[in-house]
Amino acid sequence: MTYVITGKEKRHIFDRHYQFCVGSGHAPLALRTDYVAQLKRVHEELGIERVRFHGIFDEDMKVVLHLKSYLPMPGMEKFRDVSFNQIGLAYDNVLSAGMRPLVELSFMPALFARNKKQLGFSYKASISPPKDYGEWEGFVKKFIRFLLDRYGKEEVEQWYFEVWNEPNIGTFFSGTQEDYFKLYAHTARAIKSVDRTLRVGGPATATNSWVKELVDYCRTHRVPIDFCSTHQYMGEPLGHDAGMMKGLVKAVCGGMKKIRKHPGGSINEGIRLMFEDSSETRDFPETLFSDNVKAVKEQAGGLPLFYTEWNAASCCGAPHNDTRKLAANAVKNILDVEGHLQGSSIWCFSDIFEESFLFPQEFSGNFGLLTIHGIRKPVYHAFALLRQVGDTRIEVQAEKNEIELGAFENEEGLQLLLYRLDLKCRRLPVKTAEIEILCDAPKRVTVQKIDEDHGNPLKLWQEMGSPMDMKPADAARIDEAASLAEEEQPYTYKDGRLHMAAVLGVNDVHLIKIYR
Repeated sequence: MTYVITGKEKRHIFDRHYQFCVGSGHAPLALRTDYVAQLKRVHEELGIERVRFHGIFDEDMKVVLHLKSYLPMPGMEKFRDVSFNQIGLAYDNVLSAGMRPLVELSFMPALFARNKKQLGFSYKASISPPKDYGEWEGFVKKFIRFLLDRYGKEEVEQWYFEVWNEPNIGTFFSGTQEDYFKLYAHTARAIKSVDRTLRVGGPATATNSWVKELVDYCRTHRVPIDFCSTHQYMGEPLGHDAGMMKGLVKAVCGGMKKIRKHPGGSINEGIRLMFEDSSETRDFPETLFSDNVKAVKEQAGGLPLFYTEWNAASCCGAPHNDTRKLAANAVKNILDVEGHLQGSSIWCFSDIFEESFLFPQEFSGNFGLLTIHGIRKPVYHAFALLRQVGDTRIEVQAEKNEIELGAFENEEGLQLLLYRLDLKCRRLPVKTAEIEILCDAPKRVTVQKIDEDHGNPLKLWQEMGSPMDMKPADAARIDEAASLAEEEQPYTYKDGRLHMAAVLGVNDVHLIKIYR
């Protein structure tokens, strides 16, 4: 496969939508010092501007306090306090890291809930609609006034307010689509009644759902909506459509058979027996993300579109979440959807994350760009490579190849980002991309690689014996040893033509820099 750059290609300003936001776990984690330190690193090294997390109104944030929780006797629920202090501490930490919150308004304070349905994850959030919408509206208004008073109008008006998380999945919302639209309407109107310039949107759904329906609902009923948001993974193990739910049941039943025969082990081993990474067991096109983004863009009806969660697999514990597969997947998706949305937020920035468990293993297959001790995974390095490319993107025309290429330019010269994504991580022979560029003789040509021997801390951890509890000093040594290095890239130059070859294995990523 050959790429030729003549210098006559069209160019456009590279849209760094991926720096808009990054995902996280749930709100109490933002009170941890190690979490804040990692968040600051993500902002400073990758340029990411915001963070989004679940559960600011959950019971463990001590927002709606009532006497019945301490004295479970009739009538005690009438004695209550509403305090947003813990949320304020979390947002103080976010701001101290140089970032802003993307405010996810979730979940329902238990005292306000219509039913007792709870999130099945470790923090047991209430996923019910409110029993009294007037009470909910008053609560939301009080929260917005708290933010304006604490941070000031100028600051808060730069934030985004997203109503709920994945209401189309029973895991996160016990109501119907009609219930969610009603919840959205009451929430949006409450926010705008306090400050009409604040930006509110949704539906924050899984699998690209309900966007057109929400836009139509809001326009029909004159409900404020400033942006649309939704989510995309290659597979949804929590179940959404009939096919996915059938696959989930099959996976769980199959996992139980394996567990009965298994001698036992870590929690992580048990999780992996139950849930497989569906991006490797089902046939998903590698263009699934970009295809859906382009379709949903039309459904948004001209409103700004944000993908506030995306990644390869939504299966916590998937082994390849720690490998360069996620690096290649991130680069492809980021480049493919450029120009079709206003912002995106990869899920998520750190393995300091506990929807199911806070796994003690340094490499547990969790979603983070960073491990629990801050070791940079291959996907983190992919974001770091993207930050190095120029702000001008060169529109290189090429047929679909195993090795794909994004080309960029700045005052230093050209940058070529090559990647070879294979979602199923098959063992395939290396492939070579031939590159020819019509240009003046370069001063220098370098390459940075994410492959088996570069930017691969998982391999180093395994060579140490995969220790359960890492010493911080050992984690720092692994992180340093797996840092990316700028090496000399072989090339030839003759008659105004620069020629070189890039050899990539499955899910490798290379950044070639051509210095003028």
